[in-house]
Amino acid sequence: MAADLQAGQSLAEVFAELNRPAALAEVAVLAACLLFAWAVVRLARRRAPGSIWFGERGIDGVLFPLLALGLAVAARSALAKLLPIAVLKLAVPILASLALIRVVARVLRVAFPNSTAVRAIERTLSWLVWIVLVLWVTDLLPAVLVEMEALRWKIAGSEVSLRSLTEGVLTAGAALLLMLWLSAAIEARLLAAQRVDLSVRKIAANATRALLLLVGVLVALSAAGIPLTALSVLGGAIGVGIGLGLQKLAANYVSGFVILAERSLRIGDVVKVDGFEGRISDITTRYTVVRAANGRESIVPNEMMTTQRVENLSFADPKVAVSTVVQVAYGTDLDALIPKLRAAVMAVPRVLPEHPAAVQLSAFAADGLELTIGFWIGDVHNGEGNVRSDVNFALLRCLNEQGVEIPFPQRVVRQAG
Repeated sequence: MAADLQAGQSLAEVFAELNRPAALAEVAVLAACLLFAWAVVRLARRRAPGSIWFGERGIDGVLFPLLALGLAVAARSALAKLLPIAVLKLAVPILASLALIRVVARVLRVAFPNSTAVRAIERTLSWLVWIVLVLWVTDLLPAVLVEMEALRWKIAGSEVSLRSLTEGVLTAGAALLLMLWLSAAIEARLLAAQRVDLSVRKIAANATRALLLLVGVLVALSAAGIPLTALSVLGGAIGVGIGLGLQKLAANYVSGFVILAERSLRIGDVVKVDGFEGRISDITTRYTVVRAANGRESIVPNEMMTTQRVENLSFADPKVAVSTVVQVAYGTDLDALIPKLRAAVMAVPRVLPEHPAAVQLSAFAADGLELTIGFWIGDVHNGEGNVRSDVNFALLRCLNEQGVEIPFPQRVVRQAG
């Protein structure tokens, strides 16, 4: 009852202060702060669109609520000497809550861009922050903290309260969030360094993220009150787990760093592994993504990339030889036809001019003379089927222009009278 009475009096005082004429001046000042923050974000967003600070639309980033919060705090301090503060007293915690939600949401989206659980975490955090804000505004938060402190139980021989446990979890979450933010920022800088090989940038980014997450976990455990000596037991358990059933997982992580360090496979290489051929689009710490020309993607464990035979079509040289076959009728003047076929192939845009096309009489087939045409391309990642089709079209046009017949099998059916 006492808490309810105190909350009622606090709410009555808040509404009474908001109804004062001076509140209109505070509303105008608050609107000016928000407008100024929006203008600054809009002008600065051109330099780093889509980042944590600016988000997708500018106002959904971190900079807008933080800048508005700073301006509101400065305005409240300046107006406190001139008139009683009511609107800004309520606006500052609201902006602080909004800034906290935006920071967590943007960092999680950058750190885990493809995770479906990020949205649920954002909603849960938003509800918790707004509930705490309501409790603080209505003066119920001290009573709730007292009740949380009264709830105690023993863990491993030490007494722990619900309040201390909650504060430890929040502190640990803040430490992990800070490390995720730093790792995301450093990873973005490393991947943007175009002068360094992409594989080197990738291994540096993965190693940096792993190191910062390890530091974040250690700081979070210390903040939560968990002694670091307990990690020895945890490390022993992890070692037993790896020895029993996590060998493959550990081998994939180690193989990922080996692949990136040795640069035996690089992002952009065209490879064939386990019967699947395509271009490497990404190398993570656990698996490698191979994308075929038809859009299909294969997720290959890194251990397979290091222990099995992998055909790399562009490891030492991106140039690849491609061939096609055509038949011409017996009696065709090959000495006059072959130079024209060679010229037709070399006129195809993707055929490399420094490697002359080769036309060989490969077989005396049952229906005609079989010619094998070989040529070189330097962009195998764009596919072989399309360039082979272009070469076949060029050969067909050349044969039609020269009046050369392309033989095909014929069957004659005779009916006895």
